[in-house]
Formats: sequence, C-alpha cells, structure tokens
Amino acid sequence: MTSAPLPSLSVVIPALNAANVIEACLEAVFAQEYSGPLDVTVALAPSDDHTQEILNEWQAKEPRLQVVANPSGRTPTALNLAIAASRGDLVARVDAQSVLPPGYLQQAAVTLARTGAANVGGVQNPVGDEGMQQIIALAMRSPFGAGPASFRGHGHKGPVDTVYLGTFTRAALEAVGGFDESYIRNQDYELNWRLREAGLTVWFDPTLVVDYRPRPTLKKLASQYFQYGAWKRRMLLKNPRSLRLRQLAAPGLVLALFGSAIALALGSLWGLTVPGVYLFALLAASTKQRDLLAPQRWALLRTFATMHLSWGWGFLFRLSK
Repeated sequence: MTSAPLPSLSVVIPALNAANVIEACLEAVFAQEYSGPLDVTVALAPSDDHTQEILNEWQAKEPRLQVVANPSGRTPTALNLAIAASRGDLVARVDAQSVLPPGYLQQAAVTLARTGAANVGGVQNPVGDEGMQQIIALAMRSPFGAGPASFRGHGHKGPVDTVYLGTFTRAALEAVGGFDESYIRNQDYELNWRLREAGLTVWFDPTLVVDYRPRPTLKKLASQYFQYGAWKRRMLLKNPRSLRLRQLAAPGLVLALFGSAIALALGSLWGLTVPGVYLFALLAASTKQRDLLAPQRWALLRTFATMHLSWGWGFLFRLSK
C-alpha cells in the first residue's frame, strides 16, 4: 500500500428499511484508514423502520456523513442521487447490507491508479447470522448455487465483466451517464457493460472481500432471484452481445423441467431423466458441504433449487417494464 495522498473519495450507500444493518455498514466505512479526503452519502428510500433515526444519530457525531432522500425507493436512482450530492474524484458504491474489511477503500483506490481501470471491485462474501440465513449464505458461496462469476470468489485478478460493489472514477461514471435508473435490478452489470463498451476497464481484485448479509428466508430469496432473472433478460434483450452462456443455465433448466412434465403427462418415462439428473446434482452439491446435519443439508438442497428455479422462472416469464 502507498502512503502518498490519494484522490478524494465519496462512499455512496442506497438504503431502504436498513435499521438492522446500517450501523455495522457505517462503522466499517468510517473505520477505514484512507489517505485522502473521504465523505459518505446515504440515499434513503421511504422506510417504515428506524433507519432515519439511526442516520440522524450518526450525522450528529460524524460530519463527513450526509443523507439525501430517495422518494422513488429505486436502487439506481438512490445511487445517482448520492453520486450527484457527493464530491469525491473517486466513488465507492457500498450496500447497506455489506461490511467493508479494513483497508478496502485504500486498496481499491491504489488498484484504480495502478491499473488505469474505470471500476475496481472484488468478492461478495455472503455470511449469515444464524439459521436459514447461514444456509442461504452457504448456497450463495457455492458455484453450484450462484454460478462461477469472478465476484462470487471463483476468479483471478484482471479485467472482467462485472464486480461486486465497485469503486469508480467519477470521470468514468460521468462519461457513461451513471446508473441506468430503468433497471431496478442488474444495474451494476448494465453499468459495467457500458463502461466496457466505452473502451474502459472493469478490474477484479480478489483481495477485496466484502461481507454481505443475504436474505434471511427462502421466500425473500426467491423474490430476489426472480427479479434477478427478469432484469437479466431485459439486459440481454437490450444488449444481446452481453450474453454469457452461464446465464442460460437456469432458464434452460426450467424449460427442461417443463418438457419433462409434458413427456410424463404423455406417458413417456423419458420425462424422468432431467428431474432425476437435477435431483442427483442437488443431492451431490448438498452432501459435498461438510459439517452439516441432515436437516441443514435438506435446507441447503431447497435453497439451491429456490435460487435456480426462481432465477430461471423470472428470466422466462416475468415481463420487466
């Protein structure tokens, strides 16, 4: 790490009903040792918990924090509002559910300078407090569950399609027009696609590992992944060259299961092939995880299936407006 002064940096945080996570997020941000000017902007959507009160307390003790309103509640709008209200030459996106490790901002800024990239990001490390959230975090860390993308922790440093969170140069963000506010989900990938289309580099640094608190229930996870699939389809319809074959796995599975159901209804036992193979894969992936009791393995199997089928169903059948 360098001790020379670094460019001014703004942390931007979209927040909605974040009372149970925002304090840990802010504590980690303000604990960063960054050798340059630092300011933090939270864009708060209308919330029915105590997020506003918590932020008021933080503002009273931390002059580098400002809060702006995000009436729409949309994440990309929150990010653009926070970016517009901030002033740093660099902009670090941080989610309210994430906890930055020590040295994260310094490392990201140094890597930006060293590589000349427009955006530098790292690994999303899902962690759960207890119960089902721990199982969901385990599934999200598995390449069988969430796929082999670099930001899932399965890649090497260098140029990539997208990264988790991201620290950008403000000049790059302004050059491509910031986040596309029509994308409720998948706005990170879409922005990184436009950066790369503009001839800029998105750089993956595997040493930037950020803890992330996933959804605590299968119902909320299913809703999240359904939206991921739906908005990925919109992204691909608008930018078909951004397609990666791995993105067709979940919708392909859903279509294959539909075909299997039709075959079985017509009396063909070949309809058992795809469900049987998929069940075997679920069992294999679930039993591969060590130190789990039988009920936890069953929960992990259901979590894998929820992620795959929700993503695929959303991709195929949700009309993204």
